[in-house]
Amino acid sequence: MLLSEQAYKLIDVELAKYPADQRQSAVMSALRIAQTEKGWISAEIIDDIAKYIGMPPIAVQEVATFYNMYDLKPMGRFKVTVCTNLPCALRDGEKTLDYLKEQLGIDVNETTADGLITLKEGECMGACGDAPVLLVNNHHMCVRMSKERIDEMLADIRKEGQA
Repeated sequence: MLLSEQAYKLIDVELAKYPADQRQSAVMSALRIAQTEKGWISAEIIDDIAKYIGMPPIAVQEVATFYNMYDLKPMGRFKVTVCTNLPCALRDGEKTLDYLKEQLGIDVNETTADGLITLKEGECMGACGDAPVLLVNNHHMCVRMSKERIDEMLADIRKEGQA
């Protein structure tokens, strides 16, 4: 077992939501729980979740690779995802991404030298009217991100990174 006892208890809570013959329905939640604990999802974790849930590892791999919220390689402590889908791109999503690249000194899918921030490009986040939109660590949505707001967000991340 690669995860903590607490993680498996959380997965058990998710499994209990489905009939016994539909355990695979909890795979997305299991992947989320594992990623929250480990920071990313390794091939070993995919195999472990598959065994725990009782489904083929390739089926878990298919889910993990289909959705962009799952990280299949180590990320920085903070993952900043910029929506560049067409509506956001038309409302400065691309410019926002370029500004972040410049400020961080990295490109998309790279991590800052201190390991603090990984920059990602994402698809629709469902907030097109509030573009440009960023998502931090898959959980915190930042909207209407001007250069000033991006600078404030980066300062907050750096401050939290030192804590």
